[in-house]
Amino acid sequence: MAKEITPRVNDYSQWYNDLVIKTGLADYSSVRGCMVIKPYGYAIWENMRDALDKAFKETGHVNAYFPLFIPKSFLSKEAAHVEGFAKECAVVTHYRLKNDPNGKGVIVDPEAKLEEELIVRPTSETIIWNSYKNWIQSYRDLPLLINQWANVVRWEMRTRLFLRTAEFLWQEGHTAHATPAEAIEETEKMLGVYTQFAEEFMALPVIQGKKTANERFAGAVETYCIEAMMQDGLALQAGTSHFLGQNFAKAFDVQFLTREGKQEHVWATSWGVSTRLIGALIMAHSDDDGLVLPPKLAPLQVVIVPITKGADDMAKIYEKFEPVMKALKAKGITFKFDDDDTKRPGFKFAEYEMKGVPVRLAMGMRDYDGGTVEVARRDTKEKSVQQFEGIVEYIENLLVDIQANIFNKAKAFRDANITEVNTWDEFKNQIENGVGFISAHWDGTPETEEKIKELTKATIRCIPLNNPQQDGVCVFSGQPSKERVIFAKAY
Repeated sequence: MAKEITPRVNDYSQWYNDLVIKTGLADYSSVRGCMVIKPYGYAIWENMRDALDKAFKETGHVNAYFPLFIPKSFLSKEAAHVEGFAKECAVVTHYRLKNDPNGKGVIVDPEAKLEEELIVRPTSETIIWNSYKNWIQSYRDLPLLINQWANVVRWEMRTRLFLRTAEFLWQEGHTAHATPAEAIEETEKMLGVYTQFAEEFMALPVIQGKKTANERFAGAVETYCIEAMMQDGLALQAGTSHFLGQNFAKAFDVQFLTREGKQEHVWATSWGVSTRLIGALIMAHSDDDGLVLPPKLAPLQVVIVPITKGADDMAKIYEKFEPVMKALKAKGITFKFDDDDTKRPGFKFAEYEMKGVPVRLAMGMRDYDGGTVEVARRDTKEKSVQQFEGIVEYIENLLVDIQANIFNKAKAFRDANITEVNTWDEFKNQIENGVGFISAHWDGTPETEEKIKELTKATIRCIPLNNPQQDGVCVFSGQPSKERVIFAKAY
């Protein structure tokens, strides 16, 4: 099976596409730019969703759902917002079809034109803040902490499964607060939730930072982000959290009565992650033999492959594993006993390796008689023979070790590929010949940022949080700089 996957060193982009298709994560659809998320890929998204949803609720948020369609006039109310999304919007202009009088199927009924066009949501700030106007009257209604799990549409010209598609799944949090300090605290808190999820569940080390003015979310006062490094050295934005100030509150006139009896506009945040995290998971950890999945997100954590010559042997091995499977279930560890006798064990081994199942157990009759079981771990491909007694505890500890090892490997790679440069020649050389992130001084101007992007295709991924003040000179302009920022080419 691994021969069906293009090696990373030959064509990283094709390697990624091969993995997505051949491991059954997703497929292309007949709708341009849209994908079908297949059951195995959706199971990963469900695990991500469940972990994040639990974290959101633990921090006081509740879920709601808002319309898919947004009146065009709503987007016009916040100038920066509409400018940021105008080129990506899908627009509904009619509400009815009719039979073609020429007998060629159906056509749009020209008499069914909408009085006002509807936008298929690219993001929900406008439709949500229109509702918040009716929900918020006084300080007693604040903070309002709401999250939505939904799909969005952004009309992409160049698409790539999971990473950039016209329609994708995500969550978007939208909160309202009485003071700017509370809103900023919320923005930073949710960035922390994303960071913890990325590192503890995805085993993905990230850099927390702020976006430059050029890279901020349309309509935000400040955008916070987490940036991750893929195995080809490119950056991938893994989550964003935005301090929106009072921009949307003023656009939709959302005011509240303060404790002092004054009318003020509320302060807002929004934050979100999407199914592009599945793309990040693939590119950060997988290899030329298939997926490498962190146990906390793997749809299947343990597979048991019996090696038998008949039904009697299969029954004996199944019976031996029954108490093990019962114990695994009690511990919340997902497993499968593969008793499919139409496939050879070697085929099964390759299949589960490709799908990234963290732990594989194999038992033949010799193992059965000797009270042992072969254990293979996906992350290192190491195999060992373990005593069957105590195997549940061994598996439990092994899953913890695999999770940690995958993170540590990704972190070591990331850290080894962050390069400090101090001159423009060094910068250009690193971009042309190196991989990874560049730590360099920048003079803080959008003009310099744009020029560097134009010349090298590298963007400022973030201004790291808690960045040490370090006087220097901008690598491009030679003007004074107070701190280093992270540059990289990105997805």
